[in-house]
Amino acid sequence: MMGFRVITLVALLWAGGAAAYDRITGEMFASRAEVLAQHGMAATSQPLATQAALNILRQGGNAIDAAIAANAVLGVVEPTGSGIGGDLFAIVWDAEKQALTGLNASGRSPKSLKKAHFAEQGMNKIPSFGPLPVSVPGAVDGWFELHEKYGSLPMTTILTPAIEYARNGHPVSEMVAYYWQMNVDRIGEYDGFADVFMPHGRAPRKGEVFKNPALAATYEKIATGGRDAFYKGDIARTMAAYVQEQGGFLSYDDLASHTSEWVEPVSANYRGYQVYELPPNGQGIAALQILNILERYDIEGMGFGSADYIHTFVEAKKLAFEDRAKFYADPAFNDIPVDWLISKEYAAKRQQLIDPNKAATRVDAGVYEGDTIYLTVADEAGNMVSLIQSNYRGMGSGMTPPGLGFVLQNRGELFTLQDNHFNEYAPGKRPFHTIIPAFVTRNSKPFLSFGVMGGATQPQMHAQILVNVIDFGMNLQEAGDAPRILHAGSSSPTGALMLDGGVVTMESGIDEKVRRELLERGHTLENRLGVYGGYQAIGWDPKQKVYIGASESRKDGQAAGY
Repeated sequence: MMGFRVITLVALLWAGGAAAYDRITGEMFASRAEVLAQHGMAATSQPLATQAALNILRQGGNAIDAAIAANAVLGVVEPTGSGIGGDLFAIVWDAEKQALTGLNASGRSPKSLKKAHFAEQGMNKIPSFGPLPVSVPGAVDGWFELHEKYGSLPMTTILTPAIEYARNGHPVSEMVAYYWQMNVDRIGEYDGFADVFMPHGRAPRKGEVFKNPALAATYEKIATGGRDAFYKGDIARTMAAYVQEQGGFLSYDDLASHTSEWVEPVSANYRGYQVYELPPNGQGIAALQILNILERYDIEGMGFGSADYIHTFVEAKKLAFEDRAKFYADPAFNDIPVDWLISKEYAAKRQQLIDPNKAATRVDAGVYEGDTIYLTVADEAGNMVSLIQSNYRGMGSGMTPPGLGFVLQNRGELFTLQDNHFNEYAPGKRPFHTIIPAFVTRNSKPFLSFGVMGGATQPQMHAQILVNVIDFGMNLQEAGDAPRILHAGSSSPTGALMLDGGVVTMESGIDEKVRRELLERGHTLENRLGVYGGYQAIGWDPKQKVYIGASESRKDGQAAGY
């Protein structure tokens, strides 16, 4: 399945496959081998969550049960990117029906918060932190929607690993400790945050055992009382009262009336592989738009890491993100032309705007007439789950309701206050969302469940991972380890416009000669660390009937199976 070919920067190795170049030495490498297993597989950004998922599978649970368990554990061991104060999206491969379904479990803005309030407060944008960017947390409802439709074990069993880690403690891993301190520096002063997340008056350090008994109690209430315990009971009353005391607008009614939405994933074919994303209010279709444009080029012939490839990728990304800035928003408030945006005909028109020798400083959207965690789990029956969940900016808004053990997300920051914009703030509206799960089929059978967390990085990395696998012949681990390219500065759904072409950043491992050539084509280059996302993947080999797992070398993650 994930075979190998001789290409510019990948070569045949003993019984292995293709290998990407090391980012420092230039030697061919992958950080580790792919993980192979027959019965089940889990890939998450923290080993304790991966092991929790496998334990649920071994107890007779299915992939959906295990994914919920892993997500709950991540809310304990990686609160810097996840938690029940945030939202959730998922794509599920139903092995019995041989079909994909999608779940949008994102929350809406407070009904009593009017757009005029921001102007009254002298604001021309929604703040990043505090009570005003708080929207309804959708993750818990997402768990129960998934469980009601697909689950097999009781939620009391599924949430037990997370409850035990929260009550008894766990050693904080290295990357989580780093991001924890970063969050303390920016939101540590908000009421209630230090009580939960700053034992000893500071962020926990690597290896220190952290306990969250308040979250253990919250999880126990959810496990026994179901979704209503979160959205209609004392937990909801506590959340609403706290946010309003802080000057916000989230109400009990906002929480009690929350619903998730089952949606049909949308797709585009890339060289014989059907790539699925969820439709807006998320940004998944940007990956499809990028791939549709790249498909019109001989990417394999350009070679991985070449100036031609990087230039073409960046210019395709600029075009897709201009449409992202204009069209991507809550479809309940807008008629979004998804089919048109992801069509091959539209891609052909957009490709004509790319100059192969010159970087564009600005582009226009098409004219239509008419911090996060990602995880994936697969089970013995063939069910697969691609799930992503987030607080948005790391640990979210900083709003930490007393006695509950979690922070509330700040997704509302991603609205714009610009009049007549698709993503204009409105009460009871879902904001533009960055978190996106992905799934790929070949010949109508599962090929790959994967995702890459990290804000606007995500659609760019979805496209890059697939190009690495399909065009450059890398295996799943190599495809994630290969040096990544990131373009920043595009127009955005929050109203920002690209007028200067933005900036391109590349991980070490891209040749200096290539960098100079990109400068000559008009690109602005910068060096940045830690902005290239977090990848997890599970592939399926139908011939050998084996799962293939890969995990992000830039995180504390683990892929494991049995």
